Amino acid sequence: MSDLAIKVEGLSKQYRLGLIGTGSLAHDVNRWWYRIRGKEDPYLQIGETNDRAKKGVGEYVWALQDINFEVKRGEVLGIIGRNGAGKSTLLKILSRTTSPTKGSVKIKGRVASLLEVGTGFHPELTGRENIFLNGAILGMTKKEIIRKFDEIVDFAGVERYIDTPVKRFSSGMYVRLAFGVAAHLESEILIVDEVLAVGDAEFQKKCLGKMRDVSTNEGRTVLFVSHQMGTLANLCNRAILMHQGGVVKDGFTSDVISFYLNKTNEGTEAGYIFDPSKKSPKECYFKEISIANSVGEPAQQFAFDDQINFKLKIVSSQNTNNAFIGIGLQDKNNSRVSTFLNKLSDFKNSQLNEVNISVSLPKGIIAPNHYSFIFALFEPAGKIYDIIENICPIQIVDTGTEYSVFEGLDYGSFIVNAKWYLDETNTEIHLKKDRD
Repeated sequence: MSDLAIKVEGLSKQYRLGLIGTGSLAHDVNRWWYRIRGKEDPYLQIGETNDRAKKGVGEYVWALQDINFEVKRGEVLGIIGRNGAGKSTLLKILSRTTSPTKGSVKIKGRVASLLEVGTGFHPELTGRENIFLNGAILGMTKKEIIRKFDEIVDFAGVERYIDTPVKRFSSGMYVRLAFGVAAHLESEILIVDEVLAVGDAEFQKKCLGKMRDVSTNEGRTVLFVSHQMGTLANLCNRAILMHQGGVVKDGFTSDVISFYLNKTNEGTEAGYIFDPSKKSPKECYFKEISIANSVGEPAQQFAFDDQINFKLKIVSSQNTNNAFIGIGLQDKNNSRVSTFLNKLSDFKNSQLNEVNISVSLPKGIIAPNHYSFIFALFEPAGKIYDIIENICPIQIVDTGTEYSVFEGLDYGSFIVNAKWYLDETNTEIHLKKDRD
């Protein structure tokens, strides 16, 4: 394990829902009797899969089950997955906040963790006192903490309140100081859960820069949990995907994110099918509308650089030669932000009244955000044959573009790569991923 910072083998964690212990004295005694005879806990065999969305029949649940992975010294590992997948439970075990039910965790070095707002802080103590308290917990001497003190306060930007009890801090100030302590005190492993989202954009950018710095220049290991795919892709070269308490994918960050987005889209039924029982056929109408990603799979989440494809099935009579097909892109407030048009007659076959049309929207233009679509068959004079509103809801996800430093901010609906030049030399300047 000379080059390894963390080694996890067969890690499992079981909880009993709603109760502490087994819930009865008889079960507690039975568990104790099995343990002193060196036998496996009899209640470990009855745990259910950790699916938060479904009501189970048992009293036990596996929050984690048979987790295995290794993290090298100086590596930045991203951990992604839906809410309830087991990410926070895993980090709590790695931080020694709770113990595993089965399996082992081997860690080489001191661990600083930021699992939730206020982790490790005493609300009655001042910011100054909490810095020294956290340093002492990490095993640092008073001289080491004093040497780092000014740097921590400057990074957190809370100098005016440093001698105020932290219970009077806002959540943003709390996270600023907590991250400053975790990142600057000399631990070999830094564990950060989804807490940076509490801070503002400027502080998030500063934190990401600091995490790159501690891994690249100081050789420290970083474990980072985030739902912001762009941020994670920019920071981590490797990621693991967790689902219902297990690791289902481990590899390059871009591959894991793509797998996650595809998995999230499984079972998606986004689109429209004409129901003849609910409305009478018109001269021209949509019979079917479907949406898919670049590999032809139904989807509701798309990477920023993924292709959005539509399949349209349109029924029309011969006297609709002036009809146009319109696809309107709507933002999360249902405001129209763009329209894609074409003339229906360009696709019609004189022998058939039904046409099948494929439409591909340009990739790398629609900004990360939530959208829906409106489909219309109409004539320029104002006649509307058919209109289907608010269908095919989608989310565009940033997966590591140059714009990911703004992730979480609403910066419009389109990203246009304008040409920028330095006047003195006529040199074209391109936006680069921020690595500061």
